[in-house]
Amino acid sequence: MPTVLIVDDSATDRRLAGGLLEQIDGMNVEYAVDGGDALIKMELHVPDIVVTDLDMPSINGLQLVELIRKGFPVVPVILMTARGSEDIAVKALKAGASSYVPKRQLNHQLSDTVRQVLRVACHDRAHLRLMRRLVRNEVEFTIENDQELVSSMVQYLQDTVTSIGACDESDRVRIGVALQEALSNACFHGNLELCSSMREENHRAYYDLALQRIQALPWSDRRIHVVARFNTHEADFIIRDDGPGFDRNCLPDPRDPANLERPCGRGLLLMHTFMDEVHYNESGNEVRLVKRRKNVTSDEPIEVGSGSFDLEPEHL
Repeated sequence: MPTVLIVDDSATDRRLAGGLLEQIDGMNVEYAVDGGDALIKMELHVPDIVVTDLDMPSINGLQLVELIRKGFPVVPVILMTARGSEDIAVKALKAGASSYVPKRQLNHQLSDTVRQVLRVACHDRAHLRLMRRLVRNEVEFTIENDQELVSSMVQYLQDTVTSIGACDESDRVRIGVALQEALSNACFHGNLELCSSMREENHRAYYDLALQRIQALPWSDRRIHVVARFNTHEADFIIRDDGPGFDRNCLPDPRDPANLERPCGRGLLLMHTFMDEVHYNESGNEVRLVKRRKNVTSDEPIEVGSGSFDLEPEHL
């Protein structure tokens, strides 16, 4: 039974978040009134995931993320953000948080985000022991617009990138979240041509339309294409969809904290924060994500495979 620790100095917000997560079958919910209380509880019992507010007395959300990253590196942290906290939220993501949910979207996004992060946080340690003997690997997949396959793909890719030594254990979940966002974008926005603003306005209608299009032409014939290259220095992921693409110049700046609340900016922000490089091709239907091992310097030779994308240092 997974345990989530909710950290918030507001009793009302704690009850709201806890009530939503208690609806997840098998979820055990615990509470802390601030960052200091959270650390005390984690010393007694380490949770599987932490959901925390940013603006708290004593130890705020950013400081809590940094302390958890240092003391409990395998425990993922999800931020609950409020308007006006954009700058500190971006700093917390860079410091080690795994994802975030705007407080005004808790009802629609919190449960799904917790499920997603928990999925990418769990792995088979016996399999990991074997995979640590792997030196170099390259794989290529073509999958349907099936979220179960997407989840399995994320699991496989993050297992491989961690086991081969291209990242440390504390970055494993963050890489999984970035890949989940990229694959979901390829599915929903690329192949199924769904708009983020529709999900913001009507969550149920968005997913109902997705289910309809998965079974109807031309969307049902479209696939997600994934190429991944791994070595002990870095991981290189190429994710392409069969959709019509988009104008890259229309994307919001993922580095601007003002876009934290925008539905179309969330995935971009997480990908750019958690990966070392993010590039789109000219047609906008392919993204390349690169994650390098932290102790690799720019002067050290790195093997990189070629792909049909723009390799200019253009960060969107």
